[in-house]
Amino acid sequence: MSKKIGDVVLDVKNISLSFGGVKALTDISFDVREHEVRAIIGPNGAGKSSMLNCINGVYTPQQGSISFRGKTFSHMDSHAVAAMGIARTFQNLALFKGMSVIDNIMTGRNLRIKSNLFLQALRIGPAQREEEKHREFVEHIIDFLEIQAHRKTPVGQLPYGLQKRVDLGRALAMEPQVLLLDEPMAGMNVEEKQDMCRFVLDVNQEFGTTVVLIEHDMGVVMDISDRVVVLDYGKKIGDGTPDEVRNNEEVISAYLGTGH
Repeated sequence: MSKKIGDVVLDVKNISLSFGGVKALTDISFDVREHEVRAIIGPNGAGKSSMLNCINGVYTPQQGSISFRGKTFSHMDSHAVAAMGIARTFQNLALFKGMSVIDNIMTGRNLRIKSNLFLQALRIGPAQREEEKHREFVEHIIDFLEIQAHRKTPVGQLPYGLQKRVDLGRALAMEPQVLLLDEPMAGMNVEEKQDMCRFVLDVNQEFGTTVVLIEHDMGVVMDISDRVVVLDYGKKIGDGTPDEVRNNEEVISAYLGTGH
């Protein structure tokens, strides 16, 4: 199925970020277009996660701006980012280990719950109807991610690959326009990686969600991305289609080595 890549939805301009005297990011600019899979790659310590943290408001860059759908921010506020429709998964799982799969994914619906806490607690009237609607939506995600058999299982009891799926499910429960994935395949075996690739592509193609992806596995990135931006020591050294990046001399020497 061919997808239509649209206009720029997220525009990162001249972002610089330092911690003390250490420069994490230097003058980074790139954009993300509607409906694309946009990868950010680079060796360890290149500044990939720092870049994601600037986009979703965890870090405040010293310089530069980020525009989302035409609105420009010098600093993204993390709650406002979520409300605008940007969701994120984390490299180190931030799931509630004692809670069931369905309850973990339900936490992603919190932003969309309109009834007040008192009514929610009593589960009466509109609050009950609203919760049923949210649960229905969450059940769709559980079906989509093929984790029906584990709906009631405490997340801490699941194998790592399935926990990563639950983390993705919680982000999807926010119905994001842009999904930020921080190393979704880290620590997975080949089969788990293939599954996760399929889900990322399905999210992108079936839901039309724009995906920004940080990933170490070059094979994965080259297979599923529309465009790739390459960081090295906090600087941008490449940006383009997978083929353009693959043939970029500076990227080859910094990241790929000659073996690739």
